[in-house]
Amino acid sequence: MFDLSGKVALITGASRGLGWAMAQSLAESGAHVLLNARDANVIDERAAELKSRGLSGEAAPFDVTDYAAAAAAVEAAASKHGRFDILVANAGIQHRAPITEFETADFERVVATNLTGVWALAKEAAKVMIPAKRGRIIMTGSISALLGRKTIPAYIASKGAVHSLTRQLAIELAPHNITVNSIAPGYFATEMNTALINDKEFNDWVCGRTPAGRWGQLDEIGPPAVFLASDEASYVNGHVLVVDGAFSVAM
Repeated sequence: MFDLSGKVALITGASRGLGWAMAQSLAESGAHVLLNARDANVIDERAAELKSRGLSGEAAPFDVTDYAAAAAAVEAAASKHGRFDILVANAGIQHRAPITEFETADFERVVATNLTGVWALAKEAAKVMIPAKRGRIIMTGSISALLGRKTIPAYIASKGAVHSLTRQLAIELAPHNITVNSIAPGYFATEMNTALINDKEFNDWVCGRTPAGRWGQLDEIGPPAVFLASDEASYVNGHVLVVDGAFSVAM
């Protein structure tokens, strides 16, 4: 079960954190993974690491807000490999400020990456997947879009829209044997969160607020992505899969 052998997957934001963890899990399950990030040197190193472990991967550098480049990358992948099976639209950014100090340019920058970039990639993936009558599109949402948190209005708005886009595209693409789902992570111990983990007050709050009593570990985000990408998840569609140690259901 959950064998992805022979399938081609593009994972954005794959140089570190959740994206790199999901890319490794997909590769370990047999997929050929295209690792995306803006820094070509970093993802070249990641691709080399996969190959050193006997896994299949290559670098696909582009900025997800360069929508023409994103379209070209999907088209090139499908042309080179003869298929394009899985899109994991994971790349995202954050900006924190009180609402009265939140600049319009910063709001638009976050939305351009977290929402429009996801929509643009899904659009291009659909162009390839519809004729093939198969495909899996997986987006990274957030539990913050379900609960809310101060000082991150652009992030929450963009991730809430991703959840809604997931449901809309699921309906539109289901007749073509394409599923569209999101993963909504809770607090994970990523490089980006190192400062928060080292902040004793914040770390204690996360661990106390999470029934599991700890942060999520990176090896716990890849398997859900593998499941949603697999043939076994063929009837799971339009779903936001929360992976948060029960954080979002605790009172």
